[in-house]
Amino acid sequence: MTAPVVIIGSGFAAYQLIKNIRRQDTELPILVITADNGDEYNKPDLSHVFSKEQDADALILQSATDFAAQQQVEIVTNTRVDSIDTKMQSLDAGGQTYHYAKLVFATGASAFVPPIKGEGKGCVITLNSLSEYRGSQAVLSRAARILLMGGGLIGTELAMDLQASGKEVVVVEPNSRLLANVAPDFVALKLERTLLDAGMTLALNDTVSTIDLSTANSLIENDAELKNQGLTVTTSAARRFEVDCVISAAGLRPNTQLAQQAGLEVRHGIVVDERLNTSTENVYALGDCAEINGKVMAYLQPIILSANALAKQLLGQMSQLTLPPMMVKVKTPTYPIQVGGHFSADSSWKVGFDKLGVIAEAYDELNNMTGFVVTDENAKQAFSLLRKVSAA
Repeated sequence: MTAPVVIIGSGFAAYQLIKNIRRQDTELPILVITADNGDEYNKPDLSHVFSKEQDADALILQSATDFAAQQQVEIVTNTRVDSIDTKMQSLDAGGQTYHYAKLVFATGASAFVPPIKGEGKGCVITLNSLSEYRGSQAVLSRAARILLMGGGLIGTELAMDLQASGKEVVVVEPNSRLLANVAPDFVALKLERTLLDAGMTLALNDTVSTIDLSTANSLIENDAELKNQGLTVTTSAARRFEVDCVISAAGLRPNTQLAQQAGLEVRHGIVVDERLNTSTENVYALGDCAEINGKVMAYLQPIILSANALAKQLLGQMSQLTLPPMMVKVKTPTYPIQVGGHFSADSSWKVGFDKLGVIAEAYDELNNMTGFVVTDENAKQAFSLLRKVSAA
């Protein structure tokens, strides 16, 4: 029997890869080994579950069983890979040994929780997966006051959605602006004013230092054995907040431990070349765990392009990943923002403000347009600007 392509992980990257393979080949044996239940869902949907009043089950697009049947793959669920022998091209998982012809790491990334003191530090919630949301949705639904650690892309999207659902929201962000790594200051300032006017509390240039348990305003539901005791959060700037729960949206860290144990080259993520090859023969990586051109790109577009290129590779076709200028839509409904291309602190800006919002173009030292930001109604200009960046 021919050894299969083995994929570790069942997130968006893994399932996009499978769909790309199956469009061209329905016979190639594929085995998926995943630490969760393998249900298919769109992770970006987690950013707006609160305003839509959706529980975890509502996000499932297809069960693992149905996906496996439709795509003609085998899925081993709720099983962690314990070790990999790249010389023997085998791995051990759940007491079984599996051999592979090709191995794909699609292990994703985990939410980062900053170092925190206090007896309440174990109460911090992360929302980087469907299983994490499932485990915390009861507490989150009953919480009236929620503090978010992190005001980047995910933190800001979550904060706005929580506020839209009627929650009292506090955002603690170590940078002087929200979206510090996504949008320039003149865009972030308008967003901050919008959030403050809507009643959100922003603690910028600040970090959470201590989380203590509080009996005040505790929420206890004994029958369901669900507890949310109430938390007192103290920041490095000596601010104090009484909240019902704390969510960490302080960034993601690629899951690379297994790759390191297997002897693969790992820096920020699992290092791959333009063909998604790792440093070891017949082993590949894509998605949030992969480092491409020195960067980990946890966005849908590079994952989709990577899945397409890797599918061709696994089917014996010559293909390499080419990443064009890309665009990110920030899900901030009351202040729509779209960002394209790239820019840095050294970029010069051509900025236009009108009643439809902002159109800002970023230029390098050679006066080449490298990126842009558009807001409000001017977000409709995003695709034409992206073509302009691509042509530069």
